[in-house]
Amino acid sequence: MIAASFLSTDRLCRAAAAAALFVGVALAASPASADLRMCNLTESRVGVSLGYRDGTGWVTEGWWNLGARACETLRSGDLTSRYFYLYAVDYDRGGEWGGPSYMCTRDREFSIRGVEDCLARGFDRSGFYEIDTGQQKSWTVQLTDPARSGAAPAER
Repeated sequence: MIAASFLSTDRLCRAAAAAALFVGVALAASPASADLRMCNLTESRVGVSLGYRDGTGWVTEGWWNLGARACETLRSGDLTSRYFYLYAVDYDRGGEWGGPSYMCTRDREFSIRGVEDCLARGFDRSGFYEIDTGQQKSWTVQLTDPARSGAAPAER
């Protein structure tokens, strides 16, 4: 299980919000579909951005907008990278899932090359959390709300 911080947009509320949401990672159940998928199991609408390394360097992309209890394919086909990085924003409760790996984002749809000098290049700098797919061909990330379910899902 990977626990990611839920960071409030109001920095004064960060500590109280940190326990509100967790992120669980699980292998995709269907071997016929080889994709990187995100399932939002919360009651909120969320926006998701993805970071990864391709043949020429680092790329961040966004936004995928997921409704409550919805899934979306972020990358189609067999996964060609072991590590992916995710950053998500809770549109309804006002916060974000993040981690210690900083990459470039922006408020509207984007595809950004490079992770350096985000602010100097006119982008936002956001903390992503790492997903280690273990070189699987398919992977699903599940956003969950432990307050509703009682616990975050375990890695399968």
